[in-house]
Amino acid sequence: MPTETTSLTIGRIASTVGVAIDTIRYYEREGLLPEPRRRASGYREYDAAAVTRLRFIRRAKDLGFTLEEIRELLALSADRADGVGGVRERAQKRLDAIDARIAELQRVRQGLFDLVDACPGHGAPEECPILRALSEPQA
Repeated sequence: MPTETTSLTIGRIASTVGVAIDTIRYYEREGLLPEPRRRASGYREYDAAAVTRLRFIRRAKDLGFTLEEIRELLALSADRADGVGGVRERAQKRLDAIDARIAELQRVRQGLFDLVDACPGHGAPEECPILRALSEPQA
């Protein structure tokens, strides 16, 4: 792990965190990652705090948070008085959204299971329950 005084190039920080260089530039443009110092050559120069922040962003994305939600989480993480409550609230909202998505996927899965179960796998296409269900005006 780089120390606070370590200076990393964009390529090095990208490989350390496991994100693309373009992703880092995008996060900078979006304000999720502070603008880094520049060397005399113009190259970006990152420190250990940037590595920590990028890992935070990447892990939050892996959990399904949007970039806007991640922006809010980053702001809340700096709020010593009320930040933890806000973080918990946003994590609960994300969890609720995931549960709703799972329920919807289970409903879709059951519908598809029923169609596959009803299809004999042979015969005329117009007799296929799967094709009929997909062609009906209201599913």
